[in-house]
Amino acid sequence: MLGIKIVQQNNVGLVTFLGKYSRQFESGLHFYIPFFERVRTISLQSQPLALPVQTGITRDNASISIQVTLNYRITNAERYTFGNSNSIQSMAYQVSGTLRDIIGSMDLDEVLNSTDKINNQLMQNIGDLTNTYGVMVERVQIGDLTPSKGVSEAMENQITASKNKQATISAAQGDAEQVRLSTEAKNAAKIATAKADKQQTEIHADAQAYATKIQADAQGYQIDKLQTALASADPKYFNAQSIEAIKQAGQQGNLIIVPNQDNAEYGQLATFSKLLHEQPAPKKK
Repeated sequence: MLGIKIVQQNNVGLVTFLGKYSRQFESGLHFYIPFFERVRTISLQSQPLALPVQTGITRDNASISIQVTLNYRITNAERYTFGNSNSIQSMAYQVSGTLRDIIGSMDLDEVLNSTDKINNQLMQNIGDLTNTYGVMVERVQIGDLTPSKGVSEAMENQITASKNKQATISAAQGDAEQVRLSTEAKNAAKIATAKADKQQTEIHADAQAYATKIQADAQGYQIDKLQTALASADPKYFNAQSIEAIKQAGQQGNLIIVPNQDNAEYGQLATFSKLLHEQPAPKKK
């Protein structure tokens, strides 16, 4: 009498005869001898495995906790079943040891910023364990990286100090910029004031020069008119003016002796004085 065994897809059946490995059933319909033979089904599908939190020491002596998950599948059912009492646990131990070696070769900052690098190195070191445990690791995923409490506090203090330093630098730069802008504004105000004073002085000087020119032109105009009037006057007019001047001087009780040849000139002097006081100033153009 034979027994019937159906092995599902992605599974194999390990047959033992009286406790000793005999043969392997692939997926499909198989027959075996009951009581003498036993069939153990092994799945070949990819399976996830979450390892316990791993603790490692970095090259700079910082303690860090690491969460690791991986996917594996059985590649040699016979070795997986009969080669080790617990192939999965043995594989987990090897992954943990390899991970600690990788962490120990890196500084803390590098570990925190190089999860992809750690994944790649871990896969290269423990990817195919077929010859050892009959399994192959298909993917490794590094999860949370948590430094120890003391390291975390030190990192937080460092970050806080860095922020305070940056804030102090920013405040100092702001104060320096404010002083620079204030100084530039004061200098600009001084320059503007100096320019305004200079312009006012120039305007005042121009006004004075113009007024002096107008006054000089007026006096020149008066002199020209007097000279023209004197040049065109009749000598008899000067004689009459001379007599009138002598008459007025005599009325004041003064004794005046005038040479005969100077009578005309004396009359011109009186006429010149009269015209000088009566001559109007020229109009401004």
